[in-house]
Amino acid sequence: MTIPSPASPQNESPQNTAPQNAAPQNAAPHNEGPRPAAPRPAAPRPGGPGGGPARALQRVTASALGPYQSAVVRIGFAATYLFFLLRELPNRHELYGPDSPWHWDLARQLTNGNEAFSVLMWTDSTVWFEAVYALTLLSAAALLLGWRTRTMSVLFMVGVLSVQNRSIFMGDGGDNVVHLMAIYLVLTRCAQVWSLDARRAARDAQRAAAGLPPLRDIVGPALWVLLGPVLVAATLMGGLGGTWWLPALLWTIWLSAAAWWAVNRYLPHGEPRTLLDVLANLTHNATLAVIMAEVCLIYATAGWYKIQGSRWQDGTALYYPLNLDYFTPWPALSDILGASGLMVMVLTYGTVIVQVAFPFTLFNRRVKNVLLVAMICEHAGIALLLGLPFFSMAMIAADAVFLPTAFLVWLGARATIGGRRLLSGLPGRSRMPGKPGAPGLAHGPADPPEAGSVKDGRGGTEEPRLQGGGGGHTLVG
Repeated sequence: MTIPSPASPQNESPQNTAPQNAAPQNAAPHNEGPRPAAPRPAAPRPGGPGGGPARALQRVTASALGPYQSAVVRIGFAATYLFFLLRELPNRHELYGPDSPWHWDLARQLTNGNEAFSVLMWTDSTVWFEAVYALTLLSAAALLLGWRTRTMSVLFMVGVLSVQNRSIFMGDGGDNVVHLMAIYLVLTRCAQVWSLDARRAARDAQRAAAGLPPLRDIVGPALWVLLGPVLVAATLMGGLGGTWWLPALLWTIWLSAAAWWAVNRYLPHGEPRTLLDVLANLTHNATLAVIMAEVCLIYATAGWYKIQGSRWQDGTALYYPLNLDYFTPWPALSDILGASGLMVMVLTYGTVIVQVAFPFTLFNRRVKNVLLVAMICEHAGIALLLGLPFFSMAMIAADAVFLPTAFLVWLGARATIGGRRLLSGLPGRSRMPGKPGAPGLAHGPADPPEAGSVKDGRGGTEEPRLQGGGGGHTLVG
């Protein structure tokens, strides 16, 4: 942590003091010619005290890395589960509700045996099931938009675990990925950009620049107060499953939300605020590394298991799912592709090569990006040819953690421009003065609030700081 040095006192030695008979201030100065530039401080040596390890430590503690990547992961997984729940809305009772073949009593016995967590096991009431399903839908939508991201990520995790653990035999590989990522998102600062929380933080920064206090937050403390008794009751009644990590995680988040609110209210620029920022950044960066390792493990495991299969070895593995009625939403397209032996062999071997090679290409940016595009195209083909859209969406969202930042910034800028052009054509939209056709938005989705600096009240500038989850002065945000 860098401590600014105090301002040096003025030099009042006789040699530097102006004489009494000096020329007036409005006199023309003498042409003294160009002065030599002040010497720049020498850069620290790689092996010195300020070298690589110190810079790496400074980087992982001073900022939450990958803000755009984590935002895409948040948006991708929230959209995946939101669309899944909407599609299965007419079938929800048969899949996870009271009409499921996997009856509530059987699910109760299974969760008691494997110590899984599901709030749907608290009671077999149909009203309770509908409430949990609706809450999961709403939390996924709020997480997609980045509204009160810290709270919504916790509710999203609770909803995902509850629904999936109610009927575990209804899922596939994509559900397993959503299951894991829902837990990881709770520990990330995934709303730094492209979220409503970021817009709220930008408005607070603008008010601070104008010398105004931040807007009073009521929603955050209200959410904290409402969720506290629920957490207490669930803990006392033993409704948080048989594992130790889930109650510990939920209680840590609930108590840390109060700490964030108190520090932001009473010591917004003090050492406790800096300490909380460092802890949140370390947690975010460590979780981001775990997500990357998880994606590499998924592909490495899938690739090496495929190598051991005889159908993958002779290049015919893709032929069989293309001829199964269950995996052919477009029979004519599947027949055309399956009729070409060369195409089947190329796609079969290409799938194995890409999955096995990807973890070894992470240190070569160009090769990694090429294989990343190949894997995204592969999952898009799976969604189209095999009729597995949600599995493909989950895997593409997981792959997004490796997307280049420059590409994501460019994509966000294009989306912002397109959205503003679309909104500017709507009747009644306010326009910026002097800029016809531009909507009056403080910050677009691709304009992170941390991009600019604001006045700090002492004549200098400081970067606007975001809470974990991208909130402003909130208790739960």
